[in-house]
Amino acid sequence: MSQTSPPIFADILAAAARIAPHAHVTPVLRSRSLDELAGAHLHFKCENFQRMGAFKFRGACNAVWSLSDAEAAAGVVTHSSGNHGAALALAAHTRGIAAHVVVPAGAVAVKIAAIKAYGATVHECAPTMAARDAMAAELQTKLGARLVHPFTDPAVIAGQGTAALELLKQAGELDIVLTPVGGGGLIGGTAIAVAGIAADTRVLGAEPEGAADAYESLRRGERVTDLKADTVSDGLRGVIGEINFDLLRAHRVEVLLVSDAETLAAMRLIWSRLKILAEPSAATALAAVLRHRERFAGRRVGLIVSGGNADLEQLLR
Repeated sequence: MSQTSPPIFADILAAAARIAPHAHVTPVLRSRSLDELAGAHLHFKCENFQRMGAFKFRGACNAVWSLSDAEAAAGVVTHSSGNHGAALALAAHTRGIAAHVVVPAGAVAVKIAAIKAYGATVHECAPTMAARDAMAAELQTKLGARLVHPFTDPAVIAGQGTAALELLKQAGELDIVLTPVGGGGLIGGTAIAVAGIAADTRVLGAEPEGAADAYESLRRGERVTDLKADTVSDGLRGVIGEINFDLLRAHRVEVLLVSDAETLAAMRLIWSRLKILAEPSAATALAAVLRHRERFAGRRVGLIVSGGNADLEQLLR
């Protein structure tokens, strides 16, 4: 798998074997009351139970353990608003190598604390994607470290696809698999995995109205990068990547929009009905089912609960 070509199904199978010694096989939960509310049969793939609390560990782990010993020796660098940074920090720790994470000012405090706790060096930058890219490139040149992009790295995309691979094996036949959409690593990997194992299953994405770049990109037929993100779903503020947009189009993925109010309501439902902690980004999938009930009525639906790293103090306020 080159650094420029998208991964294929064989890469996801290889990633599953590669990360097996390090990543958790996360559970799939059901809820009769949520099924009744949605009018559908919902299967929640709980990546909030993944190591460091999010699916991001899968991709970071695959990327880190894909490196040769010579490449790994110089360490890894990335930019992240939180979950990918913590995931890369933990993945680097499992291999005993250095990790440097560029974090935008204003990122969720609990996620920054996790990055530091796993031993990575944090570098703060202005809260723009351009500033994140620039500082990460500067560190890469200075340190000779390997850049592990949070969503455009093919090894990361392949690793993220292992969650859907597990879901389909655990839940059996599904009509739809639904994931949140940010930069596109999770939904890109999911689309590849689903096409490889269950070609008749539809892949849909859930995206906040306040960060609707993937939706707009698909609607216009070209990648949209100039929208300013304004959403409570901090993990979904990244702009859809080029390789990721190509994967969405190739696999005919449709993106459904949700409001922040719908996302927060869905998050409360997950807390109260499933009795698990999901961060706002993770609740967008359920929010999409509830907003677009007619699309899911009577269907067997797999939802990837992408993470549980919520800032509890802020949410309680």
